[in-house]
Amino acid sequence: MGERCTGERWADERLQALIFDVDGTLAETEEAHRAAFNQAFAAFGLPWVWDRALYRVLLRIAGGKERIRAFVGRNDPERATTENLDTLISALHRCKTALYTRAVASGTVPYRPGVETLIEEAHGTGLPIAIATTTSRANVDALLAGAPGALDPGWFAAIKCAEDAPRKKPDPQVYQEALAALAIPADRALAIEDSRNGVMAARACGMPVLVTENVYTAGDGFTEALAVLRDLDGVRLGDLRRWAASS
Repeated sequence: MGERCTGERWADERLQALIFDVDGTLAETEEAHRAAFNQAFAAFGLPWVWDRALYRVLLRIAGGKERIRAFVGRNDPERATTENLDTLISALHRCKTALYTRAVASGTVPYRPGVETLIEEAHGTGLPIAIATTTSRANVDALLAGAPGALDPGWFAAIKCAEDAPRKKPDPQVYQEALAALAIPADRALAIEDSRNGVMAARACGMPVLVTENVYTAGDGFTEALAVLRDLDGVRLGDLRRWAASS
């Protein structure tokens, strides 16, 4: 594992950790997710296709299984009442996860602009970095292993995923887990998010939030954020410290 903060170096700093969301924040993964959902539906012989417009609506619901359930309830009500719906959803999600992790592990989903540079800078200065996401650990591992670039998974002081926090964003549970692992107060960390649910989860903990919009969240409105950016290209730790100091 890379250099870790002992607490002494950052004890007097307003910004003591960065906590990243994953899907849409570290990388533009949502198109890979959408493709995997559609491939899973086809593999099960289901006549469902999620286009971009529909998927943008479904992304307001945190969690892949939860999205399938909501979609079935609204678009296939007869199937929604069947006794084996839970079994079907679980099987679909397992298939989708396998398809997604295979695609991401192949290196087809790069980190978003500026992500690698900022994380490398934070790691180089000893500032702790963490992940707090509602996606599965398998999805996170696949991205960190497969995305082109030089980020080392060992640089993350904590990685908290769906398995650690079953209550999905906008519930703050996953951020609470990350903060507990880092052993710092919420107002000394900065969350980096891309969605309304993520912003609400972080703010419910008392954390300041920086938003980098993605193709599915652009224009959603993030009045609670310190700043809303297109991406992290050109953003440095000095910028984050100034934003954190203003919160």
